[in-house]
Parts: sequence; structure tokens; C-alpha cells
Amino acid sequence: MTRVIIVHRWDGSPETDWYPWLKREIESRGGECLIPAMPDSGRPQIEPWVSMLASVVGKVDRHTYLVGHSVGCQTILRFIERLPDDEKVGGSLLVAPWTRLKPQPGEGEKEKSIALPWIETPIDWKKVIEHNPTTTCLFSENDSFVHEEDAELFRNRLNADILMEKELGHFTIFDGVTRLPMALHVLEKWGIFPDPAK
Repeated sequence: MTRVIIVHRWDGSPETDWYPWLKREIESRGGECLIPAMPDSGRPQIEPWVSMLASVVGKVDRHTYLVGHSVGCQTILRFIERLPDDEKVGGSLLVAPWTRLKPQPGEGEKEKSIALPWIETPIDWKKVIEHNPTTTCLFSENDSFVHEEDAELFRNRLNADILMEKELGHFTIFDGVTRLPMALHVLEKWGIFPDPAK
């Protein structure tokens, strides 16, 4: 059976943004969907988040698909780079993949200190691509937290397909995003759901 694991954003939860909607859509098509509550969501750290994802996913195979949002995308990449040599996921969908600081009004030293390890700890892109044959990244032109030009980084390092939306901000409930049809379209395009006609 197809398994889709969604990793939420910094200060997010399984019940917010577009995650519940996508979970319902996946399950209605015969897939399994898990959205773990990541530890200390307001202060995400690499090791606890990657460890939590690893414990939820267990052994991966080509029917395992990962969907990340913001820092959840980094969590997925760091999880994938640690997989055993003989394990591969089916693919990953990265929504607003956050990799570096974009200064925010009113942002303080606390936020910067939380972000710094995620920014400064290298990702082994070669390992990621070895264990993850298909990557699609979804950006928005008016994202306050993610640099639009980072699309080229993911295109070049992961051979990722890049999709650009116009007015969805950081794809959060605060941007009015409680459904994300493009994410479902990507999963359907990958052909991961059973054919209802069969």
C-alpha cells in the first residue's frame, strides 16, 4: 500500500494548514497517510525531528512518499541522507523548502538561534538523490520565508521539478491556505494511487 508521510512546518501541527485536507484526499484514494506531531514544534531541532520521522516511517520502500512543509522539508532531506544503502523512497514533495534566513520584521535572536543549525549543518545532496529518485518542489512567488531563487538550488542539486504558485505566501493557514490541490496533483501524477477502474 502507498504510504504518504507529511512533515509539518516550524510551529505547526498535524491539524493545521492544508495537512488534514491532503490526508483526507490521500485516504479517499486508497493510500495511507501519517502526519506525526513533531517534538517541540516552536523550537525545532535537527536530531529530535529526524529521529521522530525515522521512528514513524520505519523501513522505507518504493511505496513510501514524503511530503514536507518549510523546515519539514529539511527534516525529510536529512532523514533520506541517512538511509541504508539498500533503501529508497518513492519520492518526495517539498512545499516551501526553507534553507536559509530571509529576515522578518520583529524577528529576534531566539528565532535566529533556532534557525542557525538548520542553515549551517550541511546536507549530503548526493546521498539524498541516491535514495530519492523523484523530487518536486512547490514555491510561491510571495513567500515571506523562502527565497524564490532557491528553486535553482533544488533543480541543480536534486534534479527536482519546480512548480511555482503566485499568491500562496508560505502555504500556511495565515495565508489562507487550507487546501493544496497542486500537492494532490503531484501525487496523482506520480501514479501512486490504485486505479479505481480496476
